[in-house]
Amino acid sequence: MSSPVPLVLCPPCPPWPPPSSVPLVLPCSPQPLPPIPPRPLPKSLGHPLSSHQEGDRVFTTTTVTGGYAEYAVASGDTVFPLPENLDCGQGASIGIPYFTAFRALVHSARIKPGESVLIHGASGGVGVAACQIARAYGLRVLGTAGTDTGRKVALENGAHKVFDHCQPNYMDEIEEYLGEDGVDVIIEMASHINLARDLKLLAYGGRVIVVGSRGPIEINPRDIMAKEASIMGVSLYSSSKEDFTRSLAALLAGMEMGWLRPVIGPSYSLERAAEAHRDLIDGGGASGKMVLVTS
Repeated sequence: MSSPVPLVLCPPCPPWPPPSSVPLVLPCSPQPLPPIPPRPLPKSLGHPLSSHQEGDRVFTTTTVTGGYAEYAVASGDTVFPLPENLDCGQGASIGIPYFTAFRALVHSARIKPGESVLIHGASGGVGVAACQIARAYGLRVLGTAGTDTGRKVALENGAHKVFDHCQPNYMDEIEEYLGEDGVDVIIEMASHINLARDLKLLAYGGRVIVVGSRGPIEINPRDIMAKEASIMGVSLYSSSKEDFTRSLAALLAGMEMGWLRPVIGPSYSLERAAEAHRDLIDGGGASGKMVLVTS
């Protein structure tokens, strides 16, 4: 593992966009888990080759120049309109969390109404997004979270039942709650800890979707053989433009209908970006999406 690199705040320098890119002003920027690059909520400065005009409220799933900044450049096909019913911080929380959650649930797990889903880390950015999407698609939603506040957030955003993953026997509680039926889909944020036990919770034909991992883990393949279960990884940046377009259509509908509503957690100024990283890694549990505020 590489050694930590200090985060240093530099004076603003508006970047000049290459063709087909859009210059952005970033009121807020999300703070994801390192080493995933940051993703901002911007206001477009416009570009003659883009459909976006100066002053448009937009969000993006990626930038060319990085999102820990007051100004950034993004490719035109990664910039999308932000509805008026969402504010700056909520817009900053859409790009990675909601597109990742949608890809995990719909593209990879191929969820069906009436199925059940267990979402580990249901109070974080991706977790809240997964709760909202799964509930909107008609699933029975179970979650885990490490604090009272986090469990309340998950329940308020679609989860039917939430377990305390800081308790040593919480997996036993989930297994008892599920009974012999098991769970159809598991969205796994910490597969290096949970994957082996996840496999024992699955229903026949169940799917574990690996969204996050910080290291290796040993599993018993027999646990997936009899159930004909599957383990699939998810990488948002493996998505094609067509994938993004389909995801956007569903997510924009959620914004318009009101069930897609990002929950904002702690906010930090750019000067406190290093502190935000420390709190994210060492904190006791997430409650919404952490964001950096530039103005």
